[in-house]
Amino acid sequence: MNNKWIETLRALRVMPVIQIEDAKDAVKLAQVLSDNGLPAAEITFRSEAAAESIRLIREALPDLILCAGTVLTPAQVDLAVEAGADFIVSPGFNPTTVKYCQEKGVKIIPGVNSPSQVEQALELGVTALKFFPAEASGGINMLKSLTGPYGNIQLMPTGGVKPTNLMDYLAIPQVIACGGTWIAPTAAIRDNDWETIASNVRETCKLVNA
Repeated sequence: MNNKWIETLRALRVMPVIQIEDAKDAVKLAQVLSDNGLPAAEITFRSEAAAESIRLIREALPDLILCAGTVLTPAQVDLAVEAGADFIVSPGFNPTTVKYCQEKGVKIIPGVNSPSQVEQALELGVTALKFFPAEASGGINMLKSLTGPYGNIQLMPTGGVKPTNLMDYLAIPQVIACGGTWIAPTAAIRDNDWETIASNVRETCKLVNA
């Protein structure tokens, strides 16, 4: 991941992590995120609607920072890239998927939560990593322990990060952004509760900018 992308994520501070069950909701959701201050979305491959949602968002909002999350296989990498994803995020460190992305020239932020996984990533030249599941893996204390011996890694903690601990994570210099699963809950998307999502975005931006 080149410095431009890292700095783009660092400027965002929070990446909304989203599971969309019906692709017809995708564009409206992305518009709500963008209009209220977070022009970005990680659309997870936890539903059948992921690739189509990415395609529709890319067509409607070409400048939105758009990535595919929960990508587990090279086949999903192809689906995400063909749909228009800017980069790939995976929950764990799968060398096969990482190498496939590197061969295809696709940016990827793979998941790690241990020193051994960090070293596997460094062996392949990957320094931008997802720390997942963040809270369940030891949270702030574990993150600080990892960044001690591995000062050159840059991390995107996700999983258990919420408004009450967000700023603690962002205070760690190696943290470029946090994955925000609280911003657009699946139920709110399903119910088309756009005002709740808009409010979550605004409150998150207010917190970060304060």
